[in-house]
Amino acid sequence: MILILLVIHIMVAFALIGVVLLQKSEGGALGIGGGGMAGFMTGRSTANLLTRATAILAAAFMTTSVLLVVMHNRVRSPASIIDQGAPAAPARPVVPRSPATPSVPAPAPSPAKPAAPTPMMPKVPLAH
Repeated sequence: MILILLVIHIMVAFALIGVVLLQKSEGGALGIGGGGMAGFMTGRSTANLLTRATAILAAAFMTTSVLLVVMHNRVRSPASIIDQGAPAAPARPVVPRSPATPSVPAPAPSPAKPAAPTPMMPKVPLAH
């Protein structure tokens, strides 16, 4: 259902962009749209049609936006603490069992002998 509503939402968004771009600029700041639709309809009826279409598409866009958010949140809504009931008892810590037979302790490792120091060799050869 969310996927269908998302497709409708995208189609409404593209239609809204198209209708807004069809409207004549009131200020004429860029000089674009200076009477290009004179043969299509009269200026007055075109303004009324595009204004109504913009309002309807804007309302549809806002409605689909709100519905998408509500439906998305309903799918993954967090459960209330009150609805969950009493919390479960905490788990008791697990105590490790002692071995059934006493084990013999392993002999302590003998300390390793330190390595014999290497004699220092002079870096410069001695003169004869």
